[in-house]
Amino acid sequence: MRFAAILIAVAMTGSAWAQTDPFFPKPSYFRKHFTNVPTKVELQPPARLADYVVGGKLELSLKSYLDLVMANNPDIGIQKLNVDFSRDAILRAFSVFDPIANASFSTARQKSPSGSLLAGASTLNTLSQPFSLGYRQTMVTGTQYNLSFTDTRVSSNNSFSTFNPQLSSGFNFNLIQPLLRGRGMFITKIPISIARSRLKAADFTFQDQVIQLVTTAENAYWDVVNARENLRVQEESLKLADAALTRAKKEIELGATSKLEMFLPEANRANAELGVIQGRYRLEQVEDALRRQMGADLDPAYRKMPLVLTESVEMPAESKPIDREAATDAAMRHRPDLRAAVQALDADDLGIKQANNALLPSLSFTAQYGSSGLGGIFYPRTNLIDPTLPVLPVPGGLGDALSGVFGFRYPIYGVGLTLTLPIRDRNAAANLADAVVQKRMDALKVRSTEENVRLQVLNAISLVEQSRESVRIAKIARDLAQQRVDADQQRYELGVITLFFVLDSQNAFVLAESNLVTQTISYKRNVLNLLERTGELLDERGIVLQ
Repeated sequence: MRFAAILIAVAMTGSAWAQTDPFFPKPSYFRKHFTNVPTKVELQPPARLADYVVGGKLELSLKSYLDLVMANNPDIGIQKLNVDFSRDAILRAFSVFDPIANASFSTARQKSPSGSLLAGASTLNTLSQPFSLGYRQTMVTGTQYNLSFTDTRVSSNNSFSTFNPQLSSGFNFNLIQPLLRGRGMFITKIPISIARSRLKAADFTFQDQVIQLVTTAENAYWDVVNARENLRVQEESLKLADAALTRAKKEIELGATSKLEMFLPEANRANAELGVIQGRYRLEQVEDALRRQMGADLDPAYRKMPLVLTESVEMPAESKPIDREAATDAAMRHRPDLRAAVQALDADDLGIKQANNALLPSLSFTAQYGSSGLGGIFYPRTNLIDPTLPVLPVPGGLGDALSGVFGFRYPIYGVGLTLTLPIRDRNAAANLADAVVQKRMDALKVRSTEENVRLQVLNAISLVEQSRESVRIAKIARDLAQQRVDADQQRYELGVITLFFVLDSQNAFVLAESNLVTQTISYKRNVLNLLERTGELLDERGIVLQ
């Protein structure tokens, strides 16, 4: 049954914050741009540990243990968040198409002495109040347009002013369309395509990192199993040593042997007890490391809870030979580090096209259209109705200026071409050369990675086959050591050999049993190593990355 990777939750991540992109003037726009981003990060406590508590002990199969690792290991959460940087880069690449609006208003009063009667006043007093609105954006085709509206109110004590205050308004539309460099949707969206390609590579890198972390976690599981089995062997050795020492004491009491024969069984028993003590402390160390992998060290309720690992150390009944070609082919398809290296070539192709486009001359078509208007209180030089009568001002204001602007009675328009021809562009040429070199380098990295993958898989297969044979031989050696113990025990009872030979055969049996444990765990580790090298570990363990 497959289980999903459950990662550490935080109160709010940067990616979640960046993905909400409200438009002005929605209320969410103001909440985003005028609200402080919370800096506190809250980590959730370890999850699902209680699901595996049986009789006051934490009972774990390999699958359930890896389930807890994926749910609680912070290193996996860190690798997952690293992918978010590449995801945010896509959003950042879209920023060149973001529209920008601007507005400005200012007021300034200026008093200056007049040096001429034509100034209209001995001391010229002018109040200027310009106001402007603007909007600009770049389209996916590379087209840039700019809309602007301006209005300036000027009032002064100049007696020659025809409009006082004077309102000057204007509307203008500018358009720039690249015709060579930077033309077309493909070129303008290359940064977005590169960011998306790098996101895919980041996903493969994340998979590779998770495989390595899962391998480390599973090795910690087998460390505990190995320490537990070695402790069991040492405890059996202590029992044998106790039995031999007890028998030696009885023989001395009965006068069947000399007291001088006591030193060997006592030393043998002391060495066996030392092995048990060392095995117990070793087991405690690896159990603490195992708790760290699944987050049990963070919760006092599970920090000292006994562990029961249910995974069997026995080899499969039937072990089929490994097809080396099939294994290497699987590695070529599944290894995420190789797929990340291949994905880099896609980004390199886009970079070369982008650098090649930068070598083109910059030729742009420009277009402009606008209108202007004038308004304010009009002061004619003579009475417009009867020249003999006094001059009367004609009321007016902003409406007159706006009617002139949007009535388009005074249009402004024009078109043009702008050519920027680099006589020699060493910067662009160097950038293109670098892009080509980068692709060649990445192509060599792909080849090197392929060779390394093949070699790693073949070595891993050799280790598995070697371990399989080592376990088989270790079992034979253990069985023969057991038969020797039984034979020496019978010969000792018949008085054919001394106690020294019995103790020697018992120690040889303990070493053979310990070697069998070591070889069996080594086989498990080498199978794990093969799954890591072929890139099939996550699928084999039923881990799905979200």
